[in-house]
Amino acid sequence: MDFDLAPPTGVGPLRIGMTRHAASTALDSLRDLSAISESDRPGQHIFRPSGLMISIHCVREMLEATELGRPSSQTDRVLFRSVDVFGLPAREVVRRVGEFTSIDEDPDDDASFIAPDLLLSFWRPFAADDEPEEQQGYYFSSVLLARPGYYDTPAQGAERLQQSS
Repeated sequence: MDFDLAPPTGVGPLRIGMTRHAASTALDSLRDLSAISESDRPGQHIFRPSGLMISIHCVREMLEATELGRPSSQTDRVLFRSVDVFGLPAREVVRRVGEFTSIDEDPDDDASFIAPDLLLSFWRPFAADDEPEEQQGYYFSSVLLARPGYYDTPAQGAERLQQSS
């Protein structure tokens, strides 16, 4: 199954801003009932048979972010504008996403990248850009799609509030 990232709206039935109850129901709809994982936590995260992890992050009873973790097989793909987020090397994902929007190395973690205008964040535990055998560093391990302002510092949040009023 393909999961198309559509920032800042969401992915699949998971829509940023939906209620916690609706998000939990939407998350449940993504489970494969023929192969339910013992690691599933209703209302928090599921694991599909491919190994794809999908989690929801709610604050004040609203969905603020959805995170997807790299599957172990290609039966599930996570795409952003036809870019296979987990199937391509991390550096290639950064290059191709950079064709659509700005994407920056995380100042606190040189193995991770943030596309702030899209509210997407790409993570891997370490960089191993020249070593395909080192999958945890060569490919991204997770992608987070979040609500506007999710990455703001307190000062940026205050500025965003001031600009919107």
